[in-house]
Amino acid sequence: MPQLSWQKSTFSEDQANCVYVATAPDGTIRLRESDAPDTVMATGLAQLALLIRQIKLRA
Repeated sequence: MPQLSWQKSTFSEDQANCVYVATAPDGTIRLRESDAPDTVMATGLAQLALLIRQIKLRA
């Protein structure tokens, strides 16, 4: 996997409970959690946007 430029979510205040997001060269969105940085989830922009909308509806 190429080196990705990971950015910490602005909602991740605690250093131990962070979500990181990166865009891969193929345009997919990559997500990882600070407790398991070697586990990376890939998704598309539309799918991530849908997930965020659904989370906001339930918050």
